[in-house]
Amino acid sequence: MRKAVWLLCAVAVLATNTGCLIPLYSGDPVRRAQELIYTSEDLRAITDEWERIWFLDQPSHMKPWRTHGGIL
Repeated sequence: MRKAVWLLCAVAVLATNTGCLIPLYSGDPVRRAQELIYTSEDLRAITDEWERIWFLDQPSHMKPWRTHGGIL
């Protein structure tokens, strides 16, 4: 029983390290390049979406120079 458990654990570890059973990208180089471009554009758009959600894309109301608020 113990050998079966160890064998099952070894198979599970080796199966997860060998890669995906279904390839993510096509084998055709032209089509694969197009898929990679689409994927990278999607990942690049994530930062714009994150800034839009958290209102980080709004204009800043801070002045480019520091002003003294007291009486001179």
